[in-house]
Amino acid sequence: MNRASALIACLALAACAPKPIVATHTADWRAVVTAADRTKLHDWRQAFIEALAQARTTNAADVAKEGALLDPDAALGGPIPNGMYRCRVIKLGAKTPGMLNYVSYPAFSCRVQAEHGIQGFAKLTGSQRPVGLIFPGDQLRQVFLGTITLGDEVRAMQYGNDPDRDVAAFVERIGDARWRMVIPRPAFESRTDVIELVPAT
Repeated sequence: MNRASALIACLALAACAPKPIVATHTADWRAVVTAADRTKLHDWRQAFIEALAQARTTNAADVAKEGALLDPDAALGGPIPNGMYRCRVIKLGAKTPGMLNYVSYPAFSCRVQAEHGIQGFAKLTGSQRPVGLIFPGDQLRQVFLGTITLGDEVRAMQYGNDPDRDVAAFVERIGDARWRMVIPRPAFESRTDVIELVPAT
């Protein structure tokens, strides 16, 4: 292969290579968050409270039995360790009329691992799978920024390219070996999503 052919081959490979979920390698989430997601994170508690109120109108007992998982003020501080997790999604508050105010899914498989000097998160199974990065936050929580892969898609979109696929969340420890992701105002179905994360055994 001559030099010109080699260059063309390299360029073709580069063009086909998957783009990183977050374009800029940084440990500062504020450097990459979209304006829309910055607003969602800023207003997360109000979104959580509104979604809970809506869920309680039809599923008060279900909300109550979840305890700290659905308590907006349950964060205890402490980053989530790398490893495999069982992750259970609860959707709170119907986004549009006719949808359910409360949906709890069985646990799926998720992974947290070292990535670009911070942490990567991926929900590995299920029809809606958040994939992205967990950034350092404050003393109580970390910040997740990523995108949703749907159905049989095998490659995640790059964060910031489609607001309907972008996901912003806080990651919080809420007990011994128990964490949650709070996703305020997701694009689909619900007012707030909460993902419970417990280590896989």
